[in-house]
Amino acid sequence: MSEELDAETLEFAHRMFDLARDGATTELAGYVDAGLPVNLTNEKGDSLLILAAYHAHPETVAALLTRGADYSRVNDRGQTALAAAVFRSSGEAVRTLLAAGADPAGGNPSAMDTAEFFDLPEMLALLRGA
Repeated sequence: MSEELDAETLEFAHRMFDLARDGATTELAGYVDAGLPVNLTNEKGDSLLILAAYHAHPETVAALLTRGADYSRVNDRGQTALAAAVFRSSGEAVRTLLAAGADPAGGNPSAMDTAEFFDLPEMLALLRGA
């Protein structure tokens, strides 16, 4: 982006990221429905979906996916929403992302790598479809 955002716009964006972190599904979905970009990312490349997944809010994950959130998008560290949900052992968010088509091998580290590295057998079983 070539021009800097004004303080009011930055404050609004930070509030939207906080809504994703807090699992404020109805409020966040309302903003997306009103025109907020569903794939909005912060300065670290974390999308609303990645933040919702990382903070284990499966309802928010589902609402964002329904509105077209890109489940394959990676942040600046190469992580996906699926890897974030696996790291947090949020089975419901993992199932929701997989049902939407998220790739367990996508990203670096991938969701599979994350489950293996942190010894999360329940998450591995979900990712393998067991």
